[in-house]
Amino acid sequence: MTIIDAHSHLWLRQDTTVDGQRIYPMGRGRAMFFGEERQMLPPFMIDGTNTAEVFLANMDYAQVGGAVVVQEIIDGNQDTYLASVREKYPDRFFCCALLDLDACVKAGGRLDCGSFRGVAIPGHRAHTSLLDPTAVAIFKEIEKRGLILSMCLADDARQIAEFREVIQECPRLKVAVGHFGMVTGEHWMEQIRLAHFPNVSVEAGGITWLFNSEFYPYPSAVRAIRQAADEVGIGKLMWGSDYPRTICAITYRMSYDFVLKSDLLTTDEKSAFLGGNAVRFYGFRNLPELPYIKNMSE
Repeated sequence: MTIIDAHSHLWLRQDTTVDGQRIYPMGRGRAMFFGEERQMLPPFMIDGTNTAEVFLANMDYAQVGGAVVVQEIIDGNQDTYLASVREKYPDRFFCCALLDLDACVKAGGRLDCGSFRGVAIPGHRAHTSLLDPTAVAIFKEIEKRGLILSMCLADDARQIAEFREVIQECPRLKVAVGHFGMVTGEHWMEQIRLAHFPNVSVEAGGITWLFNSEFYPYPSAVRAIRQAADEVGIGKLMWGSDYPRTICAITYRMSYDFVLKSDLLTTDEKSAFLGGNAVRFYGFRNLPELPYIKNMSE
């Protein structure tokens, strides 16, 4: 089975300011996050860096062939680093440029994403209306360039309705809606239903974070995947881990094998959700064959 991670993060150094508050590493995987010390990385990542090489070791161990690297404003702009990652590992990573919607609108809508084939907009962090004329022009430019848009939305009905209008304005805009529609929120199925549009899919990045209080093997997460598949079809859904933050609580392999162990999905549905859909959506090629390596504890 080909496995693709449709939502992950990489950074050399997480050091930025968001809404007037600085976010920065503190060592041993910890970070200052909106005034609170948080375990941002597993504690063995002691220097605060979150590199492609460490991720590849996790991917190879968990038999994950490729990964989509999106970006979050809280991590700072990593375009320069991700450009080098894409050049060094073109068959393993699909990397997205970061687009801060508020900053881009304030700058007049100039879209600067270099040679990236994807753009990540953390829409849930945006204060700008998605229907602001400059914002709509940005979405149309992304559509015109044929870029894939990774779009995370807030869990409120207003932003979902706005983005539905954006999709209607940009019928050829290829979109992956993130965080499985903020599945634990009140309006998550409204985000899932966006995948009824031909060019829209949904990825499950962070689903184990959203169901963290339930913890492994996340039976409610699997039921949500089943419900979404019944609504829009399994072909519109993709697995994502939200690496590395989620592996503070679980191993990387655990972030998908709860799906493998469930009896709510067929083998073909698991294959599509865990990798087949993402291969087609993002165009992964030349993926490696990754044999299973036994643990010392086995």
